[in-house]
Amino acid sequence: MKKIRLGRTGLMVSASSFGALPIQRLSFEEAGRLLRKAYDNGINYFDTANAYSDSEEKIGAALCDVRKDIILSTKSGASDKKTLLSHIELSLKRMKTDYIDILQLHNPSILPDPEDPQSTYAGLLEAQKKGWIRFIGITNHSAQRARDAVLSDKYDTLQYPFCSLSSEEDIEIAKLTCEKDMGFIAMKGLAGGLITNAATTFSFIKQYPFVVPIWGIQREKELDQFLEMEENPPIYDDEMKRLIQKDRKELLGNFCHGCGYCLPCPAKIDIPQAARMSLLLRRAPYQQFLTEDNYKEMLKIENCVHCNSCKSRCPYGLDTPQLLKENLNDYLVFRREHSSQL
Repeated sequence: MKKIRLGRTGLMVSASSFGALPIQRLSFEEAGRLLRKAYDNGINYFDTANAYSDSEEKIGAALCDVRKDIILSTKSGASDKKTLLSHIELSLKRMKTDYIDILQLHNPSILPDPEDPQSTYAGLLEAQKKGWIRFIGITNHSAQRARDAVLSDKYDTLQYPFCSLSSEEDIEIAKLTCEKDMGFIAMKGLAGGLITNAATTFSFIKQYPFVVPIWGIQREKELDQFLEMEENPPIYDDEMKRLIQKDRKELLGNFCHGCGYCLPCPAKIDIPQAARMSLLLRRAPYQQFLTEDNYKEMLKIENCVHCNSCKSRCPYGLDTPQLLKENLNDYLVFRREHSSQL
């Protein structure tokens, strides 16, 4: 596996790295097998978060014996120094390690004041002095906050959505991190599952050799696919560009990226799935979405109380309630048209 220098951290990380959010859906045994296979095939960088239920614990159980050979990053959504430090202590315990390579502030709605002694940034500096963390990072879905973080020169890494659907603004942010010698970690490489041909976004990202993608991996076949593409990279040729343009045309405009920051929903609507249902029906095997259970889940949209908390939390500024309504209408029409398959 080729390695990429992660900006001024100097860390040499695997060119395809492991996003560990999805392993929270696996058993400890299944997750352990997947993590070890990734490690055995040259993946040395694993990214998780305090908020990803038992993901950190699964990493600790599977990889603690090879800790010196791997690079770990995790995240805290804390809004103050005290909470941040407690999160770091918990992450250290969960991952069975005495240090974390990169601790990232998890999608903050405002950048912390580095002069405030009780801010999360002050907490990061204290954790660094204690030897709990090596480098300071930040994640965000907002282009403006991401740019501000890069220009602040306060962070060693930025984790930001980056894929074949990325806008010129997103690409400029990535290039800016390179100019600042700041590590750029690409999340949402498959746009939350809306990109169904992984080769398109894989070849696109490879045009930016300083970018480190963390692929969200839940199944062994997904891991195998990325390992195979690292071994035999798909060519970014005219045909690949045509496929990317087709995706961009179909996904043009505002669409739910499936990040989940809109949750929890008081009506218990699975917003990241429901708000993308129209696209999922046409970009994935649709039969799985026409089951009785999925039908009941979609009908929960009718119970929306219009609190607008989802709308206020959306990092992309989407009118989430309206998007849900439109997706429910489209879903019901689609289901009627395919009633013979129910």
